[in-house]
Amino acid sequence: MVVHGEREVLPATTRAEAAEALEEFTAAYNKADQAYDGSLDADHTTGALADIDQARLKAGRVNNPEGNPRHTPLELTDARFTIPAKAGWPRWFLADADGNKGGDVRWLLVFTRNGLDEPWEAAYLTLVAPDDIPEFKTDRDGWAETVDANSADVAVPPGELSRDYTAFLKDGGDVFADGPYTSAWRAARAKKSQRPGLATQYIDEPMTNGDYAPLALRTADGGALVFFATRHFEKQTAAAGATVPTPNKDVLALTTGEIRQSLTMEFVSNEVALDPADGGVEVLGRIQGLTSAKGE
Repeated sequence: MVVHGEREVLPATTRAEAAEALEEFTAAYNKADQAYDGSLDADHTTGALADIDQARLKAGRVNNPEGNPRHTPLELTDARFTIPAKAGWPRWFLADADGNKGGDVRWLLVFTRNGLDEPWEAAYLTLVAPDDIPEFKTDRDGWAETVDANSADVAVPPGELSRDYTAFLKDGGDVFADGPYTSAWRAARAKKSQRPGLATQYIDEPMTNGDYAPLALRTADGGALVFFATRHFEKQTAAAGATVPTPNKDVLALTTGEIRQSLTMEFVSNEVALDPADGGVEVLGRIQGLTSAKGE
C-alpha cells in the first residue's frame, strides 16, 4: 500500500521527536549566543525568528568579536507539546516551555519542516503569561487540529491577521482588543511622533508567504491560537539644524550609510493572538528585532 503524505491526515511528529527538536534548538541557540555566531543555529531557525535571531547575533559579533560576555545559557523545562494531525506540508507543532529568562512567562516555539529529510526549525517564538495560554481541541489520541488560513469560523481568518494587524497599527479600529500590543502600542507611537524637532514616521507591512505564513491551532472553545509575522519601518528625521539622536551600538552595528538628517530602522516581529469565534482578537505576545537600519 502506498501512503501519500501530501493527502493523508497524520500527526506532524511524535512527542519524542518533538522533545528532541526542542533540545537540539536550545543547544544550538546557546552555542550561537555564546559565540555571537549565527552559523551555529542557522539550521534550527527559519522565518521571522531567523530574521530576528540572525540580526541580533550579527550585531553582537560586530560589537564583541570574541563572543558574548553576558552569555547565560537558556534553559527550557516543563515542556509541553501540542502536535496537530494534518495533511500536506509544512508539518508543524507547538512547544510550550518554562524558560529561565523573561520572567514568569511561558516560551511558545513553533517548529516547522517541509519534508521528512529536513530538520525541524523554529519559525515563531513568543513569550506568553501562563494563564493566557488556551486549552486546545484534541482528538481521542491527543492530536490537535489546525485552522486553515482562510477559515471563516473565527473572527478573522488566520491568513488575514497579519494584514489586519498592520492596518490597525495605522488606522485603529475594533478588530483587536485593547492591550499592550494593540491600543497601548499605537498610543506610544503617537506620543513618540510628537517629539519636538524630530519627526517619526511608521510603515507596517504584512508578512504572509513561505516560512512567514501564519499557523493556527484550534482551541477548545472553537476559536484559534494564531502565530503570524509582520515587518515594521520607523524613520526618524531631524528638523533643520537638529540631529537624530545617536542610536545605541547594536543599532549602529546594523546601520549602513551616514546618519546625518534621518535614520530608518527595519524590524521584523512575530505575534501570537487568540482569534475567537466571535469578538475582538487578543494579541497575547509579540517579539520584534531590528534587522537593518539606514542613515541618510
